Amino acid sequence: MSAVEPLTTEHRIVTQQITTSLQDVLNAQKTAFLKDPNPDHQERIARLKALESALLDNKDALLAALNEDFAGRSANESLLTEFMPSLGGIHYTRKRLKKWMKPSRRSLSLQLQPASAKVIYQPLGVVGIVVPFNYPLFLALGPLLTVLAAGNRAMIKMSEFTPKTSELFAKLIEQTFPSDLVTVICGDADVATEFSSLPFDHLIFTGSTNVGHHVMKAASQHLTPVTLELGGKSPVIVDNDFPLAEAAERICYSKSLNAGQTCVAPDYILIKNEQKAEFIEQYLKAFRSMFPTVNGNGDYTSIINPRHHQRLLNLLEDAKAQGAKVHSATDEEINDGSRRIPIHLLENTSDNMAVMQEEIFGPLLPVIGVDNLDEAISFVQQRPRPLALYYFGSDSKNQQKVLDRTHSGGACINECMLHVAVEDLPFGGIGPSGMGHYHGYEGFLTFSKAKAVLSKGRINGAKMIFPPYGGWLQSKLLAFLSGGK
Repeated sequence: MSAVEPLTTEHRIVTQQITTSLQDVLNAQKTAFLKDPNPDHQERIARLKALESALLDNKDALLAALNEDFAGRSANESLLTEFMPSLGGIHYTRKRLKKWMKPSRRSLSLQLQPASAKVIYQPLGVVGIVVPFNYPLFLALGPLLTVLAAGNRAMIKMSEFTPKTSELFAKLIEQTFPSDLVTVICGDADVATEFSSLPFDHLIFTGSTNVGHHVMKAASQHLTPVTLELGGKSPVIVDNDFPLAEAAERICYSKSLNAGQTCVAPDYILIKNEQKAEFIEQYLKAFRSMFPTVNGNGDYTSIINPRHHQRLLNLLEDAKAQGAKVHSATDEEINDGSRRIPIHLLENTSDNMAVMQEEIFGPLLPVIGVDNLDEAISFVQQRPRPLALYYFGSDSKNQQKVLDRTHSGGACINECMLHVAVEDLPFGGIGPSGMGHYHGYEGFLTFSKAKAVLSKGRINGAKMIFPPYGGWLQSKLLAFLSGGK
């Protein structure tokens, strides 16, 4: 496939027309699904290959669009966070899809013989995908590739906060797939609300916990099953037997990626009181090593738009006003025309501060002192269950203790965020941080109906349990089944 042409005014008009007739698009996809309700392995693989080609053939244009939408985003960072996991997911799925599609044989009890039992995995139909702004390609392609692998069709609502990327992706998909197989919808929050209210066969939403409430409520009107990938405040526990400089560097890299605009980004640090000062020093040192300057630095991502930029500044000012001590990596003036914000570490935070009440989603990071590991675990337990939890410590018993006593969507030991890049691990939240899983095999299961099938021939062994009851054979059978003699 050749690279897509720039969007024309005509195409933008067509895109707007699509958003005003979402039900018509859904109806067309459902009609097409009924004509091809279970595409074979070869057809599904062809769709994944087409998706891969579209992504590779339009790499430069997509990188430019992402950079423009963020008003400053490194091409290398977009390659690492958008392209690499998307392409990796396609490769992983293609290699294993035939095995996933095979029926699963199940066992039968004696009274049901002779017969066979199996589970077959059927496509659900049409899946709605709601994409956030922070990783618009990966969070569209990640669900889409698994939706297609499971044999479904898809409608994708892109974020209005990334207009260049969203419109280019819409054009790319239009040139790659027929509209009754995959359709991309662009539009504002009103369009997103209408989209979430459609009677999909499944709906996956990635975004904030607050919006997740509304999405789930809208889907409930049609009893549409939902997968919610939300967020929350993902904690990091740093124990005293792990090298502080190494922990700070790994945490700093994860928090700095996309300027903290990541649903699994570290949201606060729990560390022994006596190590807190040194940790802050090591963290700022690591940040300055990665980003010697922030102003004009093309390696460091800008905040997505003025509203979110101001939201972060408000969080910072609120914390300062309530007594937080702020450690900034730099005091340089940001006058490059971007919305870049250097990392700010916050000491002496309290639960009254907004920065401790809502997901930060940016380069602010509270550092909270604790007396011991049990206090850190208790701190996590008393708060809503996060999407991810990170523990830095070398003792295997303490590692297991943290895993056993805390709940989170996912976890890393001595690392942050990279569990999301493992194609063979499910990704999903718990409670306020979401429900359901996708990625890899779990994604295939999420977007498939596991249908139970019992098959029998002409011989009917079940006759032994037909009325009238009380015969010798029935008595023996019932006694056997109940553990008697």
